[in-house]
Amino acid sequence: MLRAVLLDVDFTLFRPGPELGPEGYVRAAARHGIELDPALHDAARIAALDDLQRHPEFEHDEEIWVTFTADIVRGMGGAGDAVRACASDVVREWERHENFFLYDDALPAIAALRSYGLRIGLVSNGQRDLEEFAEHHGLDVDVCVGSAHHGYVKPHPSIFETALAALDVVPEEAAMVGDSTEDDVEGARALGMRAVLLDREGRHPEWVGAIRTLDELPAALGLGVPSDRRS
Repeated sequence: MLRAVLLDVDFTLFRPGPELGPEGYVRAAARHGIELDPALHDAARIAALDDLQRHPEFEHDEEIWVTFTADIVRGMGGAGDAVRACASDVVREWERHENFFLYDDALPAIAALRSYGLRIGLVSNGQRDLEEFAEHHGLDVDVCVGSAHHGYVKPHPSIFETALAALDVVPEEAAMVGDSTEDDVEGARALGMRAVLLDREGRHPEWVGAIRTLDELPAALGLGVPSDRRS
C-alpha cells in the first residue's frame, strides 16, 4: 500500500525565475565584462547537460555545477578568464529562494496527496538549504533531503533511503515523482520504489506512464477515493 510520495523540486514543483534564465546569464556576464547572446541559452544548456560529468560516487560537488554553468556561459558566447567568476555568480543565484516560482499545479498536487493520507518528502540535488526553501514557499511536506546537506546526489540510493527513513516507510510503500529519467525514476526503481516521470515538455514520448502535469499524478499512482471523502 502506498504510504508516502517523494517529490523532486526543480522543474517538478518549481520553475527557475528570470535570474536563472537567458537574461539572468546576460546580466551576470555583463558585470564581468562579458557579452552573451540570450538566444543561444537553450542550446548551450542542452550541450552542457550532455557534457555534464557527475562525481563517480555521486557525491555532492559544487565544482561540477560551476563547470556546468561555465559551459553554458561559453556556449552563449563567453570567453576568457572571467567566465568562471560569472558562472560562480549564477550558481549562487540558484541558492536564493526567491529566484524560483511554483508551477500552478504544484500546491494543488500536494494538497491532493494529503487528501489521500500520504506523507510527503522533498528530495533534491542542488546547493540550497532545502528545509529553508520549503518553509519560504510554504510547502506542506514532512521531510526535506537536499544533496548539499546529505552529501550525495540522486540517483545514489542513500538520498532516497534517508527520506524514507524519516517518513518511516519502506521502499515498497513509497513512490518518487520527478522530471529526470535517471535521477528520479531509475534511481527510485533501483531501490524498489514506484516512480512516475513528469515530462512537462514532452521530451520523452517513448516513456510509458509519463505524465505531463501534476494534475495527472493521483491517477498515475492508482489512487482511489481520498480518505477525507470516504463515508
